[in-house]
Amino acid sequence: MAKPVSIEVWNPSGKYRVVSTKPMPGTRWINLLIEQDCRVEICTQKKTILSVEDIIALIGDKCDGVIGQLTEDWGETLFSALSRAGGKAFSNMAVGYNNVDVDAANKYGVAVGNTPGVLTETTAELAASLSLSAARRIVEADEFMRAGLYDGWLPNLFVGNLLKGQTVGVIGAGRIGSAYARMMVEGFKMNLIYYDLYQATRLEKFVTAYGQFLKANGEQPVTWKRASSMEEVLREADVISLHPILDKTTYHLVNKNSLAIMKKEAVLVNCSRGPVIDEVALVEHLKQNPMFRVGLDVFEDEPYMKPGLADLKNAVVVPHIASASKWTREGMATLAALNVLGKIKGYPVWSNPNQVEPFLNENAPPPAASPSIVNSKALGLPVSRL
Repeated sequence: MAKPVSIEVWNPSGKYRVVSTKPMPGTRWINLLIEQDCRVEICTQKKTILSVEDIIALIGDKCDGVIGQLTEDWGETLFSALSRAGGKAFSNMAVGYNNVDVDAANKYGVAVGNTPGVLTETTAELAASLSLSAARRIVEADEFMRAGLYDGWLPNLFVGNLLKGQTVGVIGAGRIGSAYARMMVEGFKMNLIYYDLYQATRLEKFVTAYGQFLKANGEQPVTWKRASSMEEVLREADVISLHPILDKTTYHLVNKNSLAIMKKEAVLVNCSRGPVIDEVALVEHLKQNPMFRVGLDVFEDEPYMKPGLADLKNAVVVPHIASASKWTREGMATLAALNVLGKIKGYPVWSNPNQVEPFLNENAPPPAASPSIVNSKALGLPVSRL
């Protein structure tokens, strides 16, 4: 029998029981559930990652829905337990759902929610921050100052890379990749090369218009180029940011061979999925090429880094914080809660999961819909036309 886990309860007499496997930012998500007669139970166990057994204990004998995290293993065992408890809804507080066996969810008729649309700009901002931090060696310089090693200006002290006029490469020019590209092009007047299976027409028009603006003001115009392959981006760009989905075609996209074709002083940034990079090969490349730099928010075997990575001065590493702005994290919690609530109440699924503003407007009630259900077609759920 599973050991009990500590919880915090809101609205104890609520008709529907909704469990959150972690405390989440803000209180709006709690209030929205309470307003619809939900009893909300929040796990307060002092564990970063809950085990399958912990979550089974949380689900218990009766549970209408669960809000979970991307660190949890949602497969056959958990969906079976949720189904036995009468639950029909689970939502990740994340846009990704690599931790979810959607086929198992389909088998038990459980709707799987995620939270796209709310973290585009926040993630792009962190990718831009890592690009600048790595290029200008900001973390190294900060550590140097804090260690009391600075004793005066020197011509060669922490010389890094100028971004203006260089080429930024983007692999995966979807919402986040395009937002990052716009920041780098407009913020640092960089030229753009990108690779995507689909043409990023709006991004191309933006860069073209900005180039015309610069030219009209007597400055060198920026340019764009759609690459014919990912290798072309890696070969030509000075700063490369990875924004692909993770599948068999992008697993270890950056490996020993692809690293070898990149510029020796390039900057590589990853805020997408850790396994896109062969981390062992990356560590070796960083050791052999001290002017090559990386900025990483995600890792191949999270929460662990491959041996040697933490010791390298030419690597900037942060703990998966791309979405960690207050507005975004509170919005993610709200969307996850509304995904679960929508299924409990029998609402349809929102027709555009990237158009989240109506759900995040605190001055008006949210639409009567689930913001984003990834397996809505498989379950035959109706779609909202509001």
